[in-house]
Amino acid sequence: MKANRILLMVLAGVALIASVASLYIHHLILVDPSYVPPCDINETWGCHDVYLSSYGTAFGVPVAAGGVIWSALVLLLAGLGVGSADRERSSAASGYLFVLSVIGLAAVFYFAYASFFILGKKCPLCMTVYAMVIGVFFVASRLETLSLVSLPGRVMQDLRAVFKTPLPATLALLWLVGSVSLIAYFREEAVPATTAGAPVAQAAEPTETLDEAQLKDWHEWLDRQPRAAEMAPQGPTKVLLVKFNDYQCPSCKATYFAYKDTIEKYEKKYPGAFKFVTRDYPLNPACGIGGVHPNACEAGVAVRLAREKNHGPEMENWLFTNQEEESRDTIKAALEKIAGVKPAEYEAKYQSIIPKLREDAQLGNKLGVTGTPTFFLNGIKVPSVRVSHLDAAIEYELKKAGVS
Repeated sequence: MKANRILLMVLAGVALIASVASLYIHHLILVDPSYVPPCDINETWGCHDVYLSSYGTAFGVPVAAGGVIWSALVLLLAGLGVGSADRERSSAASGYLFVLSVIGLAAVFYFAYASFFILGKKCPLCMTVYAMVIGVFFVASRLETLSLVSLPGRVMQDLRAVFKTPLPATLALLWLVGSVSLIAYFREEAVPATTAGAPVAQAAEPTETLDEAQLKDWHEWLDRQPRAAEMAPQGPTKVLLVKFNDYQCPSCKATYFAYKDTIEKYEKKYPGAFKFVTRDYPLNPACGIGGVHPNACEAGVAVRLAREKNHGPEMENWLFTNQEEESRDTIKAALEKIAGVKPAEYEAKYQSIIPKLREDAQLGNKLGVTGTPTFFLNGIKVPSVRVSHLDAAIEYELKKAGVS
């Protein structure tokens, strides 16, 4: 039992270190788009695209934060419970560990599939966590545990026992406060739910600005980037911002509301010279690439039908505002209310629009898009950045084009 306890602590400790490193690198990428993470080795082995993909966050929080929270809890249970002189306490801790390991294993299967088969990337730090989680599962499955059926009924009893002893109580409180603080720090601003067609309150103009040194670094980074000819502005348009988008992607929702004011500002200030375009990149094999978003095709079709009635922006707003409630039926109902498109018309045109979604997704693949959202500014592949960086990039491109 002692050997198992030490092994569990080592596995959880390594997973914790890798998760903290992942979270820190994810943070650096967000605050500094020019940052090149050390885990980016080549086109196949890298973490940048994984962290910035729709699979890199959940509900606005980096997935790595979940790894930190999970690893720390496993470490606590292994260190304070497994191998305890109190056999019942040890068996209970072992039971909780096994449940946690099953949850962790399920997460590993999901994210590993997304990384390897959808994004086509191998993230070294992520794979380290995967290996440690699998190790925890195999060790935990060998421990002597109480009946798993009895665990839910004794949770409160075990929690009271933890808080009766100073050291476990202190560590438990630190874990709880740390977990909540971590989520609160990284949680992107929540968007209040509204009914179909109802307006959403506009976000306040960002107060963050870049100093001269940051602007210089940002401009130099933009100048070094290759430009995709397919994403270059045409005709009177001098600055073209393109977003490869999935309407069920949480990160797409976050950037939609974060960037909305900035995009509208430039559209109004430089009509025609600045243009924003959304391209479909559904994470659904029926209309795009492989993925797990069951209503991505339905949402993409609805927006295109709404655009035919000059109500595309309103439909997009509804989809992002009501992302958690989306289904084929709710999308059709919202489309009828917003754009007057009857469900029968939706069904009749559905199959003819699917190839258009697939065409956008194929273009994205050709340009190296590996997840959503992915932005191109005058052909430059720009990661999801802070509003201040996007604003500065658009302004810089306008000045270079002689518009601003």
